[in-house]
Amino acid sequence: MRLLAPLVLLGAGLATGAAPTATGASAAATPAPTLVGIRASHHTTPGGGGFDRIVFDFSGGLPTSVRAHYVKRLIADPRGTKVRIAGRAILAVRFEPADAHDAAGPTAPRRVAFPLPNVMTAVRSGDFEAVTTYGLGLAKQTPFRVRTLHQPDRVVVDVRAGFRTVPRKVWFLDEDNFVANQRPFFVPRSRPVLPGTPARGVLDRLFAGPLPVERAHGLRLLRSGATGLTGPGITDGVARTRMLGGCTSGGSTVTLAGEVMPTLRQFASVDWVKIYDDNGDTETPTGHSDSIPECLEP
Repeated sequence: MRLLAPLVLLGAGLATGAAPTATGASAAATPAPTLVGIRASHHTTPGGGGFDRIVFDFSGGLPTSVRAHYVKRLIADPRGTKVRIAGRAILAVRFEPADAHDAAGPTAPRRVAFPLPNVMTAVRSGDFEAVTTYGLGLAKQTPFRVRTLHQPDRVVVDVRAGFRTVPRKVWFLDEDNFVANQRPFFVPRSRPVLPGTPARGVLDRLFAGPLPVERAHGLRLLRSGATGLTGPGITDGVARTRMLGGCTSGGSTVTLAGEVMPTLRQFASVDWVKIYDDNGDTETPTGHSDSIPECLEP
């Protein structure tokens, strides 16, 4: 499979399938194609290569323009604010004209997690004036290819993922157990991570959130106001990570710490975990002990 360089502009010359009316009315009056689903799978290629395939399914035709490129941050359209997304690289994909809603409400998920080697999540950043945008959160930046296909109408994004991963665990809140006051409140699920940075990888996978099937079984990402975590830095058996974007327990006895601590303690090099707030504060910053910031106290 030939993968293109990290900027692909497609569809500028594609037909919309809507001919001008006899009165000369603009084709812009035609309803925009509607995004109705997002699918994902991993594929191997001869020679040990591979790629992650993300498929955007449409009804009512295809967007006339599909643009994809790497960005440093995902920005909401039209608000211009930063959108939370997990990963070490962000591939933005823009569809125009296209909607991700109809009269009944959203027609495609706002965010969805995948257990793929490279693509870990897709997050919608825009659905405004017939322009729909998604960000793909990746484990690493690699070349990609974008195609439009018919029967059914779909846009296919193939992101190179021909590298080795190792399975590691990520802990999520079991909402059903918590509501029933039945332990364990936090349960592990396996995710692929890069072998060179597995501790960083599990924190990214944590903030990508549970898979759709896991959400259907009551698993949730408990963020406690954070939009992400730094690091972690690991020295002398202590893993240190800082919350980004906010910190609050909401008065609850269960917080993000219940996910982060077992997720990091699975590694042989980690005996204790210290979590810091966005200002760099934690209750017990020194010594061999676990620690949380005051904002995570109930």
